[in-house]
Parts: sequence; C-alpha cells; structure tokens
Amino acid sequence: MDYVNFGRTGLEVSRLCLGCMSYGVPGRGTHPWTLEEAQSRPFIRQALDLGINFFDTANVYSDGTSEEIVGRALTDFTRREEVVIATKVHGRMRPGPNGQGLSRKAIFAEIDASLRRLGTDYVDLYQIHRWDYGTPIEETMEALHDVVKAGKARYIGASSMHAWQFAKALHVAERNGWTRFVSMQNYVNLLYREEEREMLPLCRDEGIAVIPWSPLARGRLTRDWDESSARAETDEVAHKLYKNTGDADRLVVERVAQIAKERNVPRAQVALAWVLQKPGITAPIVGATKLAHLEDAVAAMSLKLDENEIRRLEEPYVPHAVAGFN
Repeated sequence: MDYVNFGRTGLEVSRLCLGCMSYGVPGRGTHPWTLEEAQSRPFIRQALDLGINFFDTANVYSDGTSEEIVGRALTDFTRREEVVIATKVHGRMRPGPNGQGLSRKAIFAEIDASLRRLGTDYVDLYQIHRWDYGTPIEETMEALHDVVKAGKARYIGASSMHAWQFAKALHVAERNGWTRFVSMQNYVNLLYREEEREMLPLCRDEGIAVIPWSPLARGRLTRDWDESSARAETDEVAHKLYKNTGDADRLVVERVAQIAKERNVPRAQVALAWVLQKPGITAPIVGATKLAHLEDAVAAMSLKLDENEIRRLEEPYVPHAVAGFN
C-alpha cells in the first residue's frame, strides 16, 4: 500500500479509502442494500490487512448504524492511532427543527452523537456532507473551528458543492483565523468529469486533498451497460445522475471493457486506475461488498494507463448536467 500526505497537512493516509456506506442495518435510512454487521466486518478486516488506514462514513448512513458498525470493528481489529476515521454531518437525523443542517446547534449535537456511535473521543476528519443554504457559512465555519479546538476533530473537510461555495468557505475561514478545510470529497469518475472544470483546479491550487466518491460510477463502469444489480435497481441517486446521458455513457463503459480485455484485468481496475492517475487525486473512496472488490482496488494502484489508453477512455465523454450535490 502507498501512503501520501493529506493535502498540505502532515497526515498520512493510504492511497485508497474504504467507503463504509455499504455497511449498516438494511432498512434503516435510504439504502436497503446494505450489509449487516456480521457481513460487514470481514471487509473492514480485509482493508486493514491490505494496508488501508483510511475509513469514511457519515452520520446519515443507515441512520447512524454505519458509524456503529465501523467503530466497533476498528476497535476490535486495530489501535485507534493506527487509523484515520472520517465522518460527515448535514443530513436529517431526526424529525423537526434542528434535526439536520450545519447550524452551530446541529453541528455540536451531531459531532457528539457520531463520537458515541463510533466509540472514539475524536474523528480525524469531520466533513460537511453538503452545503447548507439555510445557514450562513460564517456560522458553520466557526462551529467547525470550535469542534477542532475542543479536540473532537483533527481536521475538517467538505463534500460535493459548487467551486464558488468552496472558495467562499476557504476565504471565510482565512479571514477570521478559523480552521480551514483541508479536503474535498466530490464526485469524479469516467462517467462524470464536470469537476475537472472548476473544483479540481481550485483544489490543486489551494493544496486541498481530493477524495472522490463513487470512482466506479456506482458499479456502472464494472459491467456491461445493460447488466444490472440489486443496488442499481433501487439506487435513486444513480438514476438521477445518468438518466440523460445514456448513449455517451454507454460508449465510455464499452471503452473500459475494451481496455480491460486488452490488459487482461477486471474493468474495475481500469476505471479506478484512471481516477488514481488524475492530477491532484489523493485517495479515491472505494466501496466493497465482495472481497474481490478490495483486491481489484489495490491492484489498480499498480496499473499504469498510457496516454493512448487515457485518450480512448476520455474521448466519448460529453458534458453532463451538474450533479451530485443533493
């Protein structure tokens, strides 16, 4: 496993991050396809065995049960100082006023709830899951700064938003002497490359770590276009992301298949290798519901695509509507 600095910080993370959205009690939250705790633990164990030290979850994943499963597994399998734990805040966790968002009240309540579920005194990376249009960014950034100063988070990060919003948040923190975002968790893969226009250049210029979610386009890049899965049938987010670009997306998927055949490797390795070779990418967030998924992810680190292969993969792409922010 390779390890890199997390943006301009001294924090060292594995080149791959295990995304833990797949681990949680089915029926809790919006993901009916998640794995129960007994099914989830082998993947966390395997990730550690492969040298992955970076684990990403969120308070909303399976109504908090993802955090619980991840926290118990990491406590049982390793020492706290050996791993980097990331979680997120923003989504609705309870009905009624103040049950979601990035107000000072919500952030203070949710960091404590996440720490209880994870069974730890601090998280290494506390991220805002989305932009809160109902709360001034000054209120959010000061609250996050206070979370860091209280020792409950080591670093703060953000997830999918417009580049102007991220730039504004960085400016607000700098202007007030508050803790600055060190990372961006955004949507980057061969089927959605809009982040290359503004967000990725901004992050490179500011020294921000980039940890893309869904680098395999929720599995679409790993199988034939007409092939489906249990998750794909119930994944409403994916339906919104790809419903208007099917013809062009199909060509990209076919190119992945062609190059994978030529290289005699699984398609997942080709698609992930492309992400890993993008300038400024720190650690793609990979999900795993089969043990081979993590093995392919690690193998992708050694697969170096040449300029011609990259050109062939990127050639069919057409502009997509901005997505992934909701």
